[in-house]
Amino acid sequence: MYEERPPAPELAGRVVCAWGQIPEADGTQLVVPDGCVDLIWGPAGLFVAGPDTGPMPAPLRAGEVLAGIRFRPGGTGEVFGVPVHGLRDQRVPLAALNRAAWSPLLSPDAAPSVSSDPRLLLDERLRLMRRAVAARIRETAPPDPAAPALVAALRSGLSVREAAWELGFSERQLHRRSVAGFGYPPKTLQRVVRFQRALRLARSGVALAEVAAASGYADQAHLSHDVKRLSGVPLSRLLT
Repeated sequence: MYEERPPAPELAGRVVCAWGQIPEADGTQLVVPDGCVDLIWGPAGLFVAGPDTGPMPAPLRAGEVLAGIRFRPGGTGEVFGVPVHGLRDQRVPLAALNRAAWSPLLSPDAAPSVSSDPRLLLDERLRLMRRAVAARIRETAPPDPAAPALVAALRSGLSVREAAWELGFSERQLHRRSVAGFGYPPKTLQRVVRFQRALRLARSGVALAEVAAASGYADQAHLSHDVKRLSGVPLSRLLT
């Protein structure tokens, strides 16, 4: 079972969703780049999954409970007390980042009581995580206000140079702000945004040649090559 829930109103500007997963069987889930940063509560405790630049296989065990808060691309800001690029392609225990700031969540007293019902445990973890994230958002500076506009510009098919001009930045300024806000340079962000758009279109049933054109790829071969580079598998595998 995997489900996504809309963010609480106080988190909506920074968070894509809250999510929960209770696997029905052992296996490995392929996590692919989406520009997001996730706070996850799993069997080993709380950790942060940084912005990925390639595939990240995640082992799953049947019946374990995973709860997550997914930040929007560019929406993490200073919530975790470290630069976002320091989390790139990393899975870092929350306690190793800023234990004092997250003490309400990391305290032994904060752990939900063990329940025989995994869904009740999931609900309680998400409740505690939402409260802690909302507190950190209130306590820290907001992220770069230009971040959503940069994502929109790249998603529309503009080149990095065109996006910089559109937003009124030099390419050097855009590079600096992209690394600070998203964890990687604008060219990588462009590839991730384009890949995610292609994946959404393909999953909706759009023909691959049309997907390539609508997502800003030179042709279908370019689409296939980039998907394989970012996910490690052919697009057909991701669609199944």
